Amino acid sequence: MGTDRKISRALISVTDKTGIVEFARSLADEYGVQIISTGGTARVLEEAGISVTPIEEFTGFPEMMDGRVKTLHPKVHGGLLCRRDSEEHMAEAVKHGIELIDLVCVNLYEFEKTVAAPDVTFVDAIEHIDIGGPSMLRSAAKNNDSVTVVCDPADYASVLAEMSVHAGCTTLGTRRRLAAKVYTRTAAYDTAISTWLNTYLAAEDAKVNGEDGVSFVPPAALQLHLEKSQDLRYGENPHQTAAVYRFTDGFGTLASSGSPLVGAEQVQGKPLSYNNFLDADAAWNAVREFDEPAVVILKHQNPCGSATADDVTEAYDRAYACDPKSAFGGIVAVNREVPLSLVEHFADRDKLFVEVLIAPSFTPEALARLEKRPNLRVLATGGAEGHAQLEARTVDGGLLVQSVDTVEEDPSTFTFPTMRKPTDAEMEDLIFAWRVCKTVKSNAILIAKDHAGIGMGPGQPNRVDSALLACQRAEEACERMGMEAGGFACASDAFFPFRDNVDVLAAHGVTAIIQPGGSVRDDESIQACDDHGIAMVFTGTRHFRH
Repeated sequence: MGTDRKISRALISVTDKTGIVEFARSLADEYGVQIISTGGTARVLEEAGISVTPIEEFTGFPEMMDGRVKTLHPKVHGGLLCRRDSEEHMAEAVKHGIELIDLVCVNLYEFEKTVAAPDVTFVDAIEHIDIGGPSMLRSAAKNNDSVTVVCDPADYASVLAEMSVHAGCTTLGTRRRLAAKVYTRTAAYDTAISTWLNTYLAAEDAKVNGEDGVSFVPPAALQLHLEKSQDLRYGENPHQTAAVYRFTDGFGTLASSGSPLVGAEQVQGKPLSYNNFLDADAAWNAVREFDEPAVVILKHQNPCGSATADDVTEAYDRAYACDPKSAFGGIVAVNREVPLSLVEHFADRDKLFVEVLIAPSFTPEALARLEKRPNLRVLATGGAEGHAQLEARTVDGGLLVQSVDTVEEDPSTFTFPTMRKPTDAEMEDLIFAWRVCKTVKSNAILIAKDHAGIGMGPGQPNRVDSALLACQRAEEACERMGMEAGGFACASDAFFPFRDNVDVLAAHGVTAIIQPGGSVRDDESIQACDDHGIAMVFTGTRHFRH
């Protein structure tokens, strides 16, 4: 038999009852396995007509303390940890009446699901911390030379299939693979508990210190657990290896949103690349800034086209017109269901090459037309609601974690320091520009007209260069679109350090500006606006995006 191990006795205790009756019945009926079980699992199996040895009968000790103590017993852990190749271990097992357990099937109390509920109490969370389950899993996994351990219902079928081939035995390779899966699961479980408890304690400390309401209070310790979602062909460049992972722990409830990118259904197209993921994430987060129908076309992390309209097809037309050259090979993000008309406009009329199209959903007619572009990556998120609470970025030797820049700003709190105040139409364009500007790389300037981002100045080392670039692009867009240049609304993600920014913008037809304010030279910028008849708005909030 070699390293194959026959399963004669199994201990089954599961929270997720999916497939457990069929699994236990096969073990008992086909292989004569004795089934030991606990509490609710035992009742389910007995009601299905499966013979079960209750855990208290096996240990000779009753379940107690509301079920907190039932499997924490030497007869359980001795039966799991006993080395079959050790004469001393085997003799001690006989001496103490310990019967060997060959298979453990356990999944854990749903702690992660419990603490994800917004109204969860501290007591309820603590009661959903599993103790006996992880202990049995770890004991069985440690002794994988002899014991088969199953923590995932998805593995029931493969275990039974192997037993069928190997006369009721499992192989060492399978037991080791299942053991590794157990330690991955228990690590994720402990990480979720640690993350939740540290976050809870940090929030309690914040209340004591008068900081209640802060969106994210950094806990004393932060553990992360992720599982690989897929391998990627390569990273940013072909010589770099890469993969995408998804959060599976308590941090994941903070780092994921109601409609996350990782986990979206890929309806069609080639696998996403590393750069596709980065750009799709930026585009998706940008388009979700808007309640009204919106389209953002993004290239290399910057929104080269953006617009809102009465419907998403019109919004696409206006976003594409902002910068058709840059739109080629970009990401198109839509915050409503995509109709056939939108697909026809970019695919048939504009002949636009698109890397990724991401939206909550697509009409059947739109999907049928998209099939004619089989390489186009089409992602359906199922919704556009929600934003992540946290974001993390690696640096050499560590990790930066911050709350996501999702400030809900109330325009009624904005101040108007210039002599001229913005008109209602200007104010609408300013608010639009402000929402888009926060998604542009700093130093960021965004020029808008008629609810479209027609000029962008991203990532320049000084704000004057960003302003010049944005204005030049806006003027080119007006010429291309047959619009009169000027009457522009401008957003700046941070304050103007000198009046030269205003002078440049004024020379290119900007009539209204929105910016955070807060420079020691704000008076110079205000005076410059008054000199040029520009209305300026201070928001009080900076939106750097590095």
